[in-house]
Amino acid sequence: MDLNPFIVLGSAIVGFLVGMTGAGGGALMTPMLILLFGVTPSTAISSDLVAAVLMRPLGAFVHLRRGTVNLQLVGWMVLGSVPMAFLGTYLLHEVAGAHQAEKRIQQALGAALLLGTAAMVLRYLLDRRGGQRRTEVVHAVATRPLPTVLIGMVGGLVVGFTSVGSGSLMIVLLLFVYPMLGANQLVGTDLTQAVPLTAAAAAGALAFGHVAFPVTLSVVIGSLPAVAVGSLLSSRAPDAYVRPVITFVIFASGLKYAGVGTTALGWVLVGTLFAVAGGWLVVRRPWQPASDPGEWTDGAVDRHSRVAERGEVDTVQRAD
Repeated sequence: MDLNPFIVLGSAIVGFLVGMTGAGGGALMTPMLILLFGVTPSTAISSDLVAAVLMRPLGAFVHLRRGTVNLQLVGWMVLGSVPMAFLGTYLLHEVAGAHQAEKRIQQALGAALLLGTAAMVLRYLLDRRGGQRRTEVVHAVATRPLPTVLIGMVGGLVVGFTSVGSGSLMIVLLLFVYPMLGANQLVGTDLTQAVPLTAAAAAGALAFGHVAFPVTLSVVIGSLPAVAVGSLLSSRAPDAYVRPVITFVIFASGLKYAGVGTTALGWVLVGTLFAVAGGWLVVRRPWQPASDPGEWTDGAVDRHSRVAERGEVDTVQRAD
């Protein structure tokens, strides 16, 4: 297989989402290679892992420069994820080549991604019900070593076996363990811990020989510049924009892996977007006068102006 310009183009789109959300390796890149370009699941997973060795450090570097990485959190996650990533690639090697086994891999992957989507929505509803604003800065969070290591172990095993986990499932788990942190604050930390994790998984993939280098090179050429652009945006974007994008990306990938056809998937995603937009209109009612901080500020400015005017009038009257 030679370099494929369509894989390069698709990888650029996925690379942007990787930098923007921390998700996208197994959640988008692997399904794209399997479902659009006919790459076998084991080869797609392994090639994506090797490409991620170059893709993730670039996104991590941008976030490190922006100061949106908690290195202590990274260390605890890596402690659990790296050894389990080797185990995951070994399990993939054991089932590779068996058609029924690879089909089960895809179905399990779809179920995991849909579960992650449900968890993201549940976490959002719990935050709204509890008035949780997720305003804490990533450097100020108190690290919880044991649950963080366990998250790393789960993510490492899954990412080695399916190439999903570092961005999709691990961010979901981190949102539950660290309820004061927004998704935008976790993207940089997750991209950084994914560097040694994907390196370990890629080493296992190279050792077991499932990598297609033309596919890998096409992915790298398309994704690297796009990851840099997405990372620059995510390091500045608020949680209110980053979290819905992550949720939608994981949801779309989960449906496709679960066996939903391309046309049906398109209609489901369009229907979901319309449903979300309709729900937002019902809840927010943007056509009504808003009582937000901006309006309060405007009112405060008006009151200050009136007070200043009265003060000037009183001064003139006293002078007379």
